[in-house]
Amino acid sequence: QVQLVESGGDLVQPGGSLRLSCVASGSIYSFRSMGWYRQAPGKERELVATVNSGFRTTYVDSVKGRFTISRDAAKNTMYLQMNSLKPEDTALYYCNADHRDINGYDRTYWGQGTQVTVSS
Repeated sequence: QVQLVESGGDLVQPGGSLRLSCVASGSIYSFRSMGWYRQAPGKERELVATVNSGFRTTYVDSVKGRFTISRDAAKNTMYLQMNSLKPEDTALYYCNADHRDINGYDRTYWGQGTQVTVSS
């Protein structure tokens, strides 16, 4: 079992910045990829950014140039640096990880979410 715990969500004014963190713990063997998703009220969950085991990153178009995803493999931690925040970035942000255990079994894990609110 792997546990994911997000932190860093807050209320911030438009144009502000936040850094989200996701710490993984438990029986960690290998993360194939990790990512951040978000879900705004009344909307479907949306993929925001991913980083794979080779540290290659992808972003949804709406956050390109403003958000940066990164991983510290030694600390089993993933980050999302969010700059130039907009009200439309308001959502519950979830950490996601595709984990492969020592037996080659793949499983996807989710964190509980951290709230980001962008408002003046």
